[in-house]
Parts: sequence; structure tokens; C-alpha cells
Amino acid sequence: MNEGPSRDESPRDEFDRSWQPRLWVTLGLLILIGAYLIGFVVGNDQEASVDFVFAEARTSLIWVILLSLLAGLVGGVLLSQLHGRRQRKKEARMETPSSIADGDS
Repeated sequence: MNEGPSRDESPRDEFDRSWQPRLWVTLGLLILIGAYLIGFVVGNDQEASVDFVFAEARTSLIWVILLSLLAGLVGGVLLSQLHGRRQRKKEARMETPSSIADGDS
């Protein structure tokens, strides 16, 4: 059983063997994204007025942005599902029934 570095291995060799640059790059990117998101929230904390035609609401600007993002995502998913359903129906109509294809009309 090999437990730990061998006696002939220098600290530099051990470091080279255990160094994982991809892990550190990923960790650095996650920290930068987290810092950006915190800055985004802090920078958009002003009050905003939203007019719903029949009513008006005042809320933090970040909530307006996030709710708009959520509404866009849900709308995009629903539209893609509707488009997929229409494509499947169109393809089903274009298939020729086997009785017509065999000449048994």
C-alpha cells in the first residue's frame, strides 16, 4: 500500500503531482461570479415603481429584474413546448397511412 509520498519524493514533486489547475480556475471563476452577483444586487437596490395597468406597486429594482427574468424564462419554455407540439402534429399529418401507400384505396 502506498500511503503518502515516497521518501525520495521532494516537496516540489509532491506539489506537481497534486496541483489541479482546472480546480483552481473553476473556483476562481465561481468567486468572481459570486462577487459580481453581490455587486449586482447591491447596485440595484433602489425602489422602482411598476405599473400593472389596474394597479401600481413599488418594490426594489432587483426584484423587478429577477421577476422579469423568471417571466422570460417561463415564457420561453412554454413557447418551445408549443412549437415542439406543433412540429410533432405537422409531422404526424405528413405521414402516409399504410393502406394508401400499399394501393388499397
